Amino acid sequence: MDALNPYRLRPWVGQYGSHIQAQLPTPTHASIAAMAHAASARFADQTAFTTVMPNGMYGSLSYREVQDKSDHFARFLRQVLGLAAGDRVAIQMPNCLGYPVALLGVLKAGCVAVNTNPLYTASEMAHQFKDSGAKVVVVVDMFADKLEQALPSTDVKHVVITRVPEFFPPGVGGIVHAVMKYWNQQVPRHGLKATTLPDALAQGAAAGGDVGSFWNGLTHDSLALLQYTGGTTGVAKGAMLTHGNLLWNLSQMRAMCASHIDDGKEVVLTALPLYHIFAFTVNFLCMFEAGARNILVPSPRPIQNLQRAIENYRITWITGVNTLYNALLGEEWFTAYPPKHLKAAGGGGAAMHHAVVERFEQVTGAPLVEGYGLTESSPVVCFQPLNARRQKDTIGIPAPMTDVCLVDDQGQPVAIGQSGELIVRGPQVMQGYWQRPEATAEVLRDGWLFTGDVAVMDADGTFRIVDRKKDMILVSGFNVYPNEIEDALARHDGVLEAAVIGVPDAKTGEAVRAYVVKRDEALSADTLLAHCRTLLTGYKIPARIEFRDELPKTPVGKILRRDLRAEVLAAHKKPKA
Repeated sequence: MDALNPYRLRPWVGQYGSHIQAQLPTPTHASIAAMAHAASARFADQTAFTTVMPNGMYGSLSYREVQDKSDHFARFLRQVLGLAAGDRVAIQMPNCLGYPVALLGVLKAGCVAVNTNPLYTASEMAHQFKDSGAKVVVVVDMFADKLEQALPSTDVKHVVITRVPEFFPPGVGGIVHAVMKYWNQQVPRHGLKATTLPDALAQGAAAGGDVGSFWNGLTHDSLALLQYTGGTTGVAKGAMLTHGNLLWNLSQMRAMCASHIDDGKEVVLTALPLYHIFAFTVNFLCMFEAGARNILVPSPRPIQNLQRAIENYRITWITGVNTLYNALLGEEWFTAYPPKHLKAAGGGGAAMHHAVVERFEQVTGAPLVEGYGLTESSPVVCFQPLNARRQKDTIGIPAPMTDVCLVDDQGQPVAIGQSGELIVRGPQVMQGYWQRPEATAEVLRDGWLFTGDVAVMDADGTFRIVDRKKDMILVSGFNVYPNEIEDALARHDGVLEAAVIGVPDAKTGEAVRAYVVKRDEALSADTLLAHCRTLLTGYKIPARIEFRDELPKTPVGKILRRDLRAEVLAAHKKPKA
């Protein structure tokens, strides 16, 4: 492929300028455990994590406390439970202080972390635990009842239970937990035989032993994480991410963002869940290495849950998805009093809408830069540069030491300016899917990761995502991409959210159908269609617009077109009366 590849010259490197290194040195540390140990020593007395509840109550841990507690948990896993290097430990909790303690403890133990969505159903939990072969699950008490249902069909031997207000000051933590348990009724009864996280740490502390001996043997090739895909395209698969994959991606991000990250001085708002690869790598690992203070919000829904976190702390960085930023812009407390110290915001997970980016930047005065990545690439592939010319409505340029190519259905490079499937290779690309050689062979070919996303590159090396290959709509032989239609709909002031899918049509093969959540209740379908005609050519105009109170979403706020298509399919199969 390389001999015929017009992308082999890496035109994007010309945009790096003097600010971004095209060739990065090999990461200093051999493992995430070693990196965390060094960062904890460097920033020992600084606050590492603060969990903020909707009412403003909070608890914090310093870097030294994270170091000590994660060391204790590593000893608990290896010395008390008798786990071996490479054993899998599932972590199932929302953003809270227990997460970094457990996650770093797992990696310091030389074990493999399995991030698990706490909102999973019992059957989804059972699949992931069984598939990964997890021997231990660390779960928040809010979801222990579902875990109890899932355990019989797994190989899990030990359960550790934590609480959202774990490590809060005693009085504050007690109040928060009482409110969650008795007033909000968020903590169900269960019959699990389990160890509490504080008790596990106490046992680990008593066991003693040299924690470094557990992770000193780790290398860049050692497996660190089984990060399961969201399952939006089928059964969830575990992407095998090594310590090297993650460390290289940290170096790539640090190189791209160096102008806007001052070590030891940043305060990052983490509203996206840490169990998701976006927040895991960008907010947790990258900002931990930089000595940042991480403001953790257990749940960003409703969006008012972020108010105290934004108002009470000196936020310098925010990451989110389009729906989160759109929701913030609908809140007067945010638009009237935006964060004063914000340096930058990052968007990803799904396409950012032009209107949302424009308004966010007007309100805050800070750049909202869009990036692109996927679970299988740790996740960052591309990013809009912060210190150079930035093209909006794009995903920017590839990170250093990342090759990107666009290919046709035969796997051959397409001409610059033409759309093709985005494929990528670099040190951040996964080793494959856990125990799924056939699925691995489908996406990893000759060293390239085939993403399933359709993109275009201009002559300067800037990329723009057109859409998911599988989401493309074929109208009378013309390719129609939902992202473009959704962005056009979102530019109308009366639209809060929009999703577009293709539906079967006898005349055109497929027709465009739009689902819209109103911002203005007076908005009509005719008005919205007239708006679309000013932005879109005829065959791209929705054949039908349906108004909804809400749209189906993933836990990180990504709109699920899959669920909307399933509705249409079910309605089509339903026998007529």
